[in-house]
Amino acid sequence: MKGISEQVGYGCVLLAAACWAAGAAAAKFLFQCGITPFQLVQLRLTTAAAVLALALALLQPRLLRIARRDLPYFFLLGTFGMAAINIAYLYAISRLQVAAALVLEYLAPVLIALYVRLVRREPLGRRAGLAIAAAFTGCFFAVGAYRIDLFGLHAAGIASGLAAACAFAWWSVYGEAGMHRYPPWTVLFYALGVAALEWNLLHPPFEAFRHERFAEVWPWVLFIALVGAIVPFGLYFEGINRIRATRASIVSTVEPLLAGLFSFFFLGERLEPLQIVGGGLVIAAVILLQIRPEPDERAPIRIRARTAADRLALRPRGEP
Repeated sequence: MKGISEQVGYGCVLLAAACWAAGAAAAKFLFQCGITPFQLVQLRLTTAAAVLALALALLQPRLLRIARRDLPYFFLLGTFGMAAINIAYLYAISRLQVAAALVLEYLAPVLIALYVRLVRREPLGRRAGLAIAAAFTGCFFAVGAYRIDLFGLHAAGIASGLAAACAFAWWSVYGEAGMHRYPPWTVLFYALGVAALEWNLLHPPFEAFRHERFAEVWPWVLFIALVGAIVPFGLYFEGINRIRATRASIVSTVEPLLAGLFSFFFLGERLEPLQIVGGGLVIAAVILLQIRPEPDERAPIRIRARTAADRLALRPRGEP
């Protein structure tokens, strides 16, 4: 049915945003327990890579197969994408208010749109442009960023937040390119694996696992690896697979809105009128993108399907 694949893509990104919102709260808790941002990156990436490797080996071993010539691609994606996102974002929220870090990171849809329009020369479309403006404005108000003392922000935290936005934008676009050849979970696994390996070389190997409070925070480490990394990054890639990076990044801006709702319902925190208005703008942006969804023939899932069909057509008759 026309548009079903696109709706599934939107749903995947919405679920990913909900998981990221929960993961951010868990990260703050671990910081309060004495875990540093560097240790948390090592814990998160190493645990996530190990769990995903085991899951794929048992359930879908074919997804672990890649061509040797693509190793440089996965090295770059893991280094400047996955590893950079994790450390830049976690360092930002350790030095800034979460609201400020989120607003900076969610410049990513703007950066992706500029890249697609100026470098790829692809038309952005009026609806996508309006959705980006509404989503970023809504994100700004939803997290209460209007209360932030801009002149009192930690300079290194600001730089780290901007770096997280650049890394997230690059990871989204470069990850989409990889999905022209490989399924989303293959791309995610090797990005995670490279990032985990690098952080165990840059940081003393497995040092975070020997932290004095590791035993008591282990359930939270597992939670942040599963709910804060494997599931949301996998769902986000599945979204890009179906609706491409520009739209997926816009939809992901519901994360701060969901984080605010979690705090309202479970922690009793109050939502101010401007935050509610901001949330409405984010929701409006997501709805705007889904009005008359049209299949995008440049979506990775469609490119791989055409490639498979072409290979089948070229196969000699009678060959299995």
